Amino acid sequence: MNNLKYELYRSIWSGLDLLFPPECGGCGRPGTRWCETCQNSVKILNGIVCDVCGLPQDKPGICSACLASRPRFHSLRAWAIFEDPVQSALHKLKYRRDISMGDTLAAAMMPFVAGLNWKIDVVIPVPLGKQRMLERGYNQVAMIAKPLAMGLGLQYSANALARRKETRSQVGLSREERHKNVHDAFQADEGVKGKTVLIMDDVSTTGSTLSSGADALYAAGAKDVYALTVARALSHHDLRHV
Repeated sequence: MNNLKYELYRSIWSGLDLLFPPECGGCGRPGTRWCETCQNSVKILNGIVCDVCGLPQDKPGICSACLASRPRFHSLRAWAIFEDPVQSALHKLKYRRDISMGDTLAAAMMPFVAGLNWKIDVVIPVPLGKQRMLERGYNQVAMIAKPLAMGLGLQYSANALARRKETRSQVGLSREERHKNVHDAFQADEGVKGKTVLIMDDVSTTGSTLSSGADALYAAGAKDVYALTVARALSHHDLRHV
């Protein structure tokens, strides 16, 4: 049934594409939401990474940073590196109100997520604050997380996690500032009790937001918490822009 819902969901977007011809989210080429060139240009994070935070490293195991201060989630993985064409596609979804990119990115990253073989009960997006939700009108993470959950046949819950306080945007903050900014920022519904949760965000940099969300989910009784993002900003990326 879930896959039938997903096929219907995708067919609706395909119909809209016929009525309103799209442009590629990566390069702007007319006629498709995600052109073949951009599909082949995605730098997928599928090499050796830290078992916990998912950052690339030279050998298997847990990185020194996670050994010193382990995040609250079980494991974090990102589909791709936060560079074009994925960066442009995410910005189009987030800042240019092209919500069709949510379906596009979910479909592109689905084989990667399925290959993780995580036994997930429910998918939950990182929620926006009330003010940001009013300004934007939608949660860009939810636009990716919902079709991803449908396509994988998983339960989706948009409201199981909420912000208990308004926080600054993480853009431009240092690692320490990011951690303080989202500390104790979330509250989870008791509906997650006993469940293995996949918490999802669009981009991870230090993992602070996802770790704080995982903390709230564990406090509400979640059995285990995994974290997933579309993209990962690496050490050479400028924190002022991610």
